[in-house]
Amino acid sequence: MRPEDLLTPTPQGLYCPPAGVFIDPLRPVPRALVTHGHSDHARPGCDAVLATRETLAIMALRYGENFARERQAARLGETIRLGEVDVSFHPAGHVRGSAQIRLAWRGFVAVVSGDYKRAGDPTCAPFAPQLCDLFVTEATFGLPVFRWAPARLEAEKLIASTRLFPERAHLVGAYPLGKAQRLMAELRAAGWDRPIHIHGAMQRLTDWFASDGVDLGEITPAASVNRAALGGAIVICPPSAMQDLWARRFPEPIACFASGWMRVRARARQRGVELPLVVSDHADWDDLCATALETGCSHLWVTHGEEDALVHWATTRGLDARPLRLVGYGDEETQEPDEAAP
Repeated sequence: MRPEDLLTPTPQGLYCPPAGVFIDPLRPVPRALVTHGHSDHARPGCDAVLATRETLAIMALRYGENFARERQAARLGETIRLGEVDVSFHPAGHVRGSAQIRLAWRGFVAVVSGDYKRAGDPTCAPFAPQLCDLFVTEATFGLPVFRWAPARLEAEKLIASTRLFPERAHLVGAYPLGKAQRLMAELRAAGWDRPIHIHGAMQRLTDWFASDGVDLGEITPAASVNRAALGGAIVICPPSAMQDLWARRFPEPIACFASGWMRVRARARQRGVELPLVVSDHADWDDLCATALETGCSHLWVTHGEEDALVHWATTRGLDARPLRLVGYGDEETQEPDEAAP
C-alpha cells in the first residue's frame, strides 16, 4: 500500500480519503481532526471537530463556543471508527491536550504527530511513541544546533538573576498558551514561592489551566499592583509586549525570553534580550531523530520547519523520507496574536 492512499497533502492540509477527514486543516472544512490548540493547527469555522477534551476547551476559550457546528471529545487511547479508518489520539507532550493522531487502515498505520516534545512538562501528559508505517513529524528545530538542556535549569537561571538584581523586574516573554504555564510550573518546582505576575493576555488561559488541575501557585495580574514596586519580581508576558510602552513601566526591567530560538545568540541580540532562556515546547534535533527511529516507521513525512535537514538525515538511515512543503504551519511564538489586551 502507498502512504498516499491513506494520507494526501492538499491545499487545505492533510486529508484522509478513507475517513473523509482533514487533520489540522488550514481553512474551514466539513470534518477536522485537531492535534492541539495553537492557532496554526486549530482554526475555527469547521463543521465538525474531533479533538481531546482539553483542545476543545482551549478552542472554545479562544474562538468562542461556536467555533464549530459540532464537536466531539476523543479520550486518549480510545479507538473511533471514521469511515473505513480506526482513529485514536495519543499524548504528544507539546502543550496541554496535545495529541498525536493514529490512523489504521487495511493493516497500514500512519501517525500524525502535530507538534511534540519529549522533555518533561508539569502541565501536560508526556509524549507516548506509537509504532507505525508512516510517521508525519514537525521539524521546527530540525537542525543539529538545536539541543535543549532541562527546562528546570533555565528556571533556576531566572531565579538566580532575581537574586543578583533584586532591584530590577524580570520581564519574561513567553507564548500565552502552554509555554507561559510550563514556565510557571518549572519556577515553582525550582523553588520560587513568591507571586508570579502576568500580563492581561495571559489571564484567561492561565485561569483555565488552574481550573483544569494544574497547580501554578499564586498568579497575580501585573495591572493590579504598583509596577514600580516590582523590583526582583518575575513578570510573564507575550513576546510582543516586550516592545510596548507597557514594559517600560517596571523598575529597570531585564528583558528575558523563553524560546528554543534563544539557542541562537544572534536571535537574542536582535530582540534585545538580556537573559535568554532556552525553553521550547518542540522536540530538539536529537529527539526528532530518536523519535523517528523509535516509531519503527519506513516512511517519514516532514511537515514544516527545517525539513531538508531531517529528510536528509532520515534518507541516510534508509527511510523513505520527503518534505511536505505545507504552507501555514510554523512556530506559534512568532505568528500568533495575543489573547487579550493588557
